[in-house]
Amino acid sequence: MVEIDKVTSEKELALCLEIRRIVFIEEQKVPEHEEVDGDDAHCTHLLLRVDGKPVGAARFQYIGEKAKIQRVCILKAMRGQRLGEALMLKILDVIKSEGKARLAVLGAQTHALQFYENLGFRAFGEEYLDAGIKHRDMMINL
Repeated sequence: MVEIDKVTSEKELALCLEIRRIVFIEEQKVPEHEEVDGDDAHCTHLLLRVDGKPVGAARFQYIGEKAKIQRVCILKAMRGQRLGEALMLKILDVIKSEGKARLAVLGAQTHALQFYENLGFRAFGEEYLDAGIKHRDMMINL
């Protein structure tokens, strides 16, 4: 059973941070000072569980009339099961339901561009490096 919920406790936030540590710092070798950016307190976090086990996380924050989606991740052993798609659809539903943004943006690792395009995002701007990983900015109208 897949559950995706907004984080409402310090314990749930700690689970999100641990998933991010595994995916970004350990797996992708993102420097810790870049992953732990100080923005978590300003963000809404979502935690994805499968059969009660935490396996995915993401966050977003409002910047003007935009919602910036960040730190979308699924544990490696759980990839390929459309969990990332479910997590993104939930984020977009939450943002739409809150009615604070007309546009959602994100910085996608270039290997994931097709994933986000399949959800309706479109790339804009030039490719750039973030934490040593190639990215492109993407957006979707809400």
